[in-house]
Amino acid sequence: MLFKQARSGVGNMEFMCYKFRSMNQSVDADTKQASKGDTRINKIGAFLRKSSLDEFPQFINVFMGDMSIVGPRPHMLDHTKYYSKEVNNFMQRHKCLPGITGWAQVHGARGPTTEKGSMDKRVQHDLYYIKNWNLMLDFYILIKTVFVVLFQKVD
Repeated sequence: MLFKQARSGVGNMEFMCYKFRSMNQSVDADTKQASKGDTRINKIGAFLRKSSLDEFPQFINVFMGDMSIVGPRPHMLDHTKYYSKEVNNFMQRHKCLPGITGWAQVHGARGPTTEKGSMDKRVQHDLYYIKNWNLMLDFYILIKTVFVVLFQKVD
């Protein structure tokens, strides 16, 4: 029922990130991102992913101190290793706790990073968040997240 996967967090420290299992088990679970029409996604998982309920167990990570509610999304270890070499300032995202939601997600930079430049866009949003963090920004992101999840409307 729960899926756990090693992710990179603050200071690039490894932690186990929890999610509801939405995909069938596979050998490439720690390297391949889910994509639209992915055959690994099970029937219940399609609903969980569309509604973002698969992320709910990450509140365990918040309770344990590995994540925050708002911050840059954590990536799989292989992706952190790859993007740290491919994207300028990628590792700057690791200066704060990763979050369940973030500035990048509410501005459309969510989902798979298959298009060229999609990770660059995500990192730029994450760096903006880190540089401009304040409590009001977190509240804004939380409110906007509700609308993104309910109406799938992103900038």
